[in-house]
Amino acid sequence: MISRRDSLQAPGCGAFSLTKCIRNTMLLTAAAITASCSFSGKTAGKLLQQAEAAAPFDIIIVPGYPFENGEWNRIMKGRVYWAKYLYDRGITRRIMFSGAAVHTPYPEAEIMALYAKALGIPDDHLFVENRAEHSTENVYYGYRLAIQKGFEKIALASDPFQSRMLRGYTRKRVSKNIVIIPMVLDTMRVLEPKMTNPMIDYEKLRKTDFVPLKKRETFWRRLRGTIRGNIDSTAYR
Repeated sequence: MISRRDSLQAPGCGAFSLTKCIRNTMLLTAAAITASCSFSGKTAGKLLQQAEAAAPFDIIIVPGYPFENGEWNRIMKGRVYWAKYLYDRGITRRIMFSGAAVHTPYPEAEIMALYAKALGIPDDHLFVENRAEHSTENVYYGYRLAIQKGFEKIALASDPFQSRMLRGYTRKRVSKNIVIIPMVLDTMRVLEPKMTNPMIDYEKLRKTDFVPLKKRETFWRRLRGTIRGNIDSTAYR
């Protein structure tokens, strides 16, 4: 039974708890923002041309994505293959995947590095950052680790949606010197027929003591992490 206190109604919410209504409204708003915040194909192509002119980069940071059901999905596959494309073209000398075991027991960065190695990228040109649990942290921690290792020319490479959403944060809170190289979807469509799905030994990476993020953090803390990151400023110093 819903108490009088919990049945406060906001416009369009009906007999919802106010907290749940606010949460759902914010999720819908975030979804709308995500849909509208993406680099166009023309802009992505222009940014790629600029990156080619400035190449080679010492390293690119590639944000992770959850590994589920024993296989990579299109988003993870796209990010790994985009990183490979930039590496094969000589636009970057090295690749750093960033991402902890966030939503599943498998560390995102390490899984993606296994795929990249299986696709032919030398192991000594692959790096992993395994603390990040939000996109903003991928950039921050990835950059700090790259600097710690002595790299100077650093870029962020991801799909056009995430790249656009992280651009402002990257410039304001991490470094203005990080170059954004969003995925060019037309290029990926050309490459897609030749893409393979290599087998990797993912079970060796499984975290036995894993607890998903949603059980470790409240909704509000996760939202804050998505927007600003729950940054440990002492990391990789």
